[in-house]
Amino acid sequence: MNTPILANIVDIRQKRIYPAYIHMQDGKISRLEAATETPELYALPGFVDAHVHIESSMLVPSEFARLAVVHGTVATVSDPHEIANVLGVPGVEYMIQNGALVPFKFYFGAPSCVPATPFETAGAEIGVEGIERLLQLPEVLYLAEMMNYPAVLNNDPSVMAKIVLAKKYNKPIDGHAPALRGEDARFYAAAGISTDHECFTYEEALEKIQYGMKILIREGSAAKNFEALIPLLSQYPKQIMFCSDDKHPDDLIKGHINQLVVRALKKGNDLFDVLQAACINPVEHYKLDVGILQIGDPADFILVDDLKAFQVVATYINGQKLAANGRTTIERSPIDLMNHFDCTSKKAADFKVAFNGEQRIQVIKALDGEIVTEKVLAKPAVDQGYIQIDPARDILKLSVVNRYREAPPAVAFIQGFGIQDGALASCVGHDSHNIIAVGTNDELIAKAVNSIIEHKGGISAVSPTEAHVLPLPIAGIMSDNDGFQVAADYAAIDAFAKNVLGSTLGAPFMTLSFMALLVIPELKLSDLGLFDCKTFQICTLAEGTSKQGRT
Repeated sequence: MNTPILANIVDIRQKRIYPAYIHMQDGKISRLEAATETPELYALPGFVDAHVHIESSMLVPSEFARLAVVHGTVATVSDPHEIANVLGVPGVEYMIQNGALVPFKFYFGAPSCVPATPFETAGAEIGVEGIERLLQLPEVLYLAEMMNYPAVLNNDPSVMAKIVLAKKYNKPIDGHAPALRGEDARFYAAAGISTDHECFTYEEALEKIQYGMKILIREGSAAKNFEALIPLLSQYPKQIMFCSDDKHPDDLIKGHINQLVVRALKKGNDLFDVLQAACINPVEHYKLDVGILQIGDPADFILVDDLKAFQVVATYINGQKLAANGRTTIERSPIDLMNHFDCTSKKAADFKVAFNGEQRIQVIKALDGEIVTEKVLAKPAVDQGYIQIDPARDILKLSVVNRYREAPPAVAFIQGFGIQDGALASCVGHDSHNIIAVGTNDELIAKAVNSIIEHKGGISAVSPTEAHVLPLPIAGIMSDNDGFQVAADYAAIDAFAKNVLGSTLGAPFMTLSFMALLVIPELKLSDLGLFDCKTFQICTLAEGTSKQGRT
């Protein structure tokens, strides 16, 4: 039996705080003994990230856990959709097996959209049979985000079969329907889809709540919707959860769900409403085996020094102290390598774009802090029969290179990165994780891309005089290194992208990774070409009009 812990118990369900000794036995809370002393610390249930792609941290689950527990996170609801797009069902099984090496509580979903769309080349496919195989695993608790909402609205047989399977196994279905409103949103929810983490406005989220969905307030490294959605918490405290979705390692070092708790309290929200969203709602919605500081529960809780700053003093999972005063006690685990990478180096000439008489070209406009883009029309700069990059107007070249087989690079143009002289490339390119690159000239783009190809995955940044790369040998998207070291290495290459190359974005690599995400409006680029997310089809540079503005 463990030594009892004296603390002020924060009982979220009963909305009260009282001093007590926490008694633990066999990893569970055996007794809460009322105390007459005045404790210095507060005990409350651990935080749960209600929707995250572990792969976006560039860490395997066992390393992600070592960083997350420091901030009071005890569990994640994890969609292994990124590695699934590279490796299929074996990739999901890899995440489960690696996560099982540590005492952190990982709960996984069955990725519903692999590939995300038929307009890109992924490394694998998970059909109805694969979904059923995954849903039968005890570690798989839900059908992960149903991004293909047009297929739901059109009653596509294969998509509906996956939804039917989730209902058969009594597992919730996650949503992903940015900007879906009105009768379409009502129909989407009525299909059995119970959550959405893609709402950008208060009005959209409110409407979906009224249709019976639960809203996940997301604050990741690129997509940040906290400010728009947090007013919902006081009105619907039992229908709100917090999530990060995609969080790069340098941000995970700084904080996790604890940051959203502090920000929500500073907005004047009730303490118990905030903790309901951060600690209780994910456990109840997904039926997680995570304790909420009740007798008989698993002993999953955290100690904090006050209820304003929420500085985490210790994190316990199943009664085991896994973090104390900013340091984890979780040891590193062995990491196996697996990958799917088959393309050869590229030449600068591969990225040239012939001028075909376009009066104006469609340009993707990246937005800082968003994964949505806008579409603008710009008069192209032309020289010797080719459309040129135009840094003076911040019109750079964007390319997606198929990593799974030999194919010509797809090329388009983009604004918003602010790079002055250089290029970035990444094999973290949602959702198919082909190589995506942006730069100020073809030679540097080729150099950045070839650095990724040489290492069979990673992120790179090059200037005319320097080249940096962070290798990601696991599925081309995760490191096999110590998580704290990966965070430091990522911070260094991120700083180079901003301070040397001049990118004006808060998270240039994270923003870059979403420029191939075809299910998020408005204009994106896949390895098959420029994609109009509103018409849901491949388009040409000269095609269409823009109401967003002109350059």
